[in-house]
Amino acid sequence: MRFNHQSDSMKNLLFVVVTVLFISCKKEVDELPPVTQTGAHTFGAKVNGAFWVPQGFGPFPANDILEVLLIGDDARISARNFSSSPNETEFYIHLKNVTVPGTYQLNTNVSHPSSDASYAYYVKRTMTPTDEWITTAAETGEVVVTRIDKANLIISGTFRFTGKTIYGSAPNLSVTEGRFDLKGQ
Repeated sequence: MRFNHQSDSMKNLLFVVVTVLFISCKKEVDELPPVTQTGAHTFGAKVNGAFWVPQGFGPFPANDILEVLLIGDDARISARNFSSSPNETEFYIHLKNVTVPGTYQLNTNVSHPSSDASYAYYVKRTMTPTDEWITTAAETGEVVVTRIDKANLIISGTFRFTGKTIYGSAPNLSVTEGRFDLKGQ
């Protein structure tokens, strides 16, 4: 008898944990982070008019959902959103020759990944990509770097771009009101 009671308690506990995980899978976003230059480690944009920010899955934040690498004069920014698991989305912005604050154009034909030029890339995937978009010579954008502090590993700025689908079937992607204030490690 006692074993069955404990077994029922464990089943109930497991049910509660699973329910909480599924209820809290996606946090609705109704605003973007403020535009700052302090190394606040924030990122956000509107993707086809909808708010987008990096998020982990459920109540458990994912590791490394927001990363910046400042290598030489290049900056590599990666931001991921796992909140709609098993679907996920990710931004990747590569800036070439970032030495001072200023406007950096995203207007070169490259493939992802590449270290040859500045570009922006956005992917939607489950286990493998379902849709991918990238800036090109025709579908362009820009990143306005407002702060670059290599000694403290801080890069801040705003961005916007139009991405061309890599597969050729999805409509172009419109990214507006993008902002980031990142601190590397």
